[in-house]
Amino acid sequence: MNRKISVVIVDDSAFMRKSLSIMLESDPDIKVIGTARNGQEGLELVKNLRPDVATLDIEMPVMDGLTALKKIMNECPTSVIMVSSLTTEGADSTLKALELGAVDFIPKELSYVNVNITKIKEDLISKVKEIVKQKVIKERLNRLRSISKSGQQEVVRKPQSQIPQIGFKAVAIGISTGGPLSLQKIIPVLSERINVPIFIVQHMPPKFTKSLADRLNLLSKLNVKEAENGEPVQNGTVYIAPGGFHMTIRKNGMASNQIVISSEPSTTLHRPSVDVMINSVVGLYGKHTLGVIMTGMGKDGFEAIKNLKSLGGYAIAQDEPTCIVYGMPKAIVDAGFADNILPLEKIPEIINKVV
Repeated sequence: MNRKISVVIVDDSAFMRKSLSIMLESDPDIKVIGTARNGQEGLELVKNLRPDVATLDIEMPVMDGLTALKKIMNECPTSVIMVSSLTTEGADSTLKALELGAVDFIPKELSYVNVNITKIKEDLISKVKEIVKQKVIKERLNRLRSISKSGQQEVVRKPQSQIPQIGFKAVAIGISTGGPLSLQKIIPVLSERINVPIFIVQHMPPKFTKSLADRLNLLSKLNVKEAENGEPVQNGTVYIAPGGFHMTIRKNGMASNQIVISSEPSTTLHRPSVDVMINSVVGLYGKHTLGVIMTGMGKDGFEAIKNLKSLGGYAIAQDEPTCIVYGMPKAIVDAGFADNILPLEKIPEIINKVV
């Protein structure tokens, strides 16, 4: 279907409405079909215009973004990208929005920084285009539309999978778009008996990773925390790389391994980088690393999983039907590096075999 991707922008700032419109319409495949100043206006626009994607601010008069999002997902399910402030409060609200059904988010303050405007524009456009392409998002929205009409409950399929009998010394997880909600369905069901460290890179800005770690820690049997520079690696702890920095692991003399948080290398597309983290873990634990690549755009993690496989290691990819964006897992599946391709709810079963 050769038509432009339609977008509705909802933001109480005239500057932001104009900025987002200019960014999006710089791409010939995207058309902004409406703008709104608050959540109530935005809800009515989305219901009437039925855009492919809506961007939604969180703090707005009349009706805030979270309330509008709830109503949109109940009354006219639509792919929503939240516009989030880079504050602790903004991070908490964004995580709630992702739980309520938002697909992704963009950090608001960055839109004011001229030196970063090109990268922000590229990120926003790529997110909008990727979201519209994803079959699983369309199917999910269609299910929600059917459920909202019929009043039935959504049924989650639980296919069976073979669980390999392999021992591991560390688990390394790479994840991006759709990650916060996916991690919330995995980390809390991990067994307290797990006695290896778990390292996670989730592509998020600063403050967001701290809020995510704290949220997961409240729900989980294991200790979940945002990783800190210089801290010793403890078994049974889940370490989330802080936004804006790389997380690596190094030997600390005769003592335990140690986490290193650094802005280097500065040349990577993402910081934190899945490739940087997993390569570091593999450098210490070798083939005894369990590599897991989950939902996300692009191919971050591909080179590290390739390295892991060259050593005889084991890798899991999340399957397409349960990914919000089937990009990162697809890269390792297409290359033949995935030993197991699993739906989201089956991934913890393998991790729980780690003893």
